[in-house]
Amino acid sequence: MNQHQLSIEARFRPEILERILRVVRHRGFQVCSMNMASMTSADSINIEMTVASQRSVDLLSSQLSKLMDVACVQIQQQTTQQIRA
Repeated sequence: MNQHQLSIEARFRPEILERILRVVRHRGFQVCSMNMASMTSADSINIEMTVASQRSVDLLSSQLSKLMDVACVQIQQQTTQQIRA
């Protein structure tokens, strides 16, 4: 299973995290780790997320960037890791 690290910059809204997680789930990705921090401007957040799937991360990235309040999505790196069930 391939792991991908994403960096997402978004405007802070109470529902933005739920929207991002819903898109991740609907696109067939599993969240492995996630870290969210406020940016210097009070209304922006940065989310660092590691997701895993056999699917292309480009599809997930393009769908996340279409979300209202998401300013930027960057793919940081990709690693291949065996995940045992």
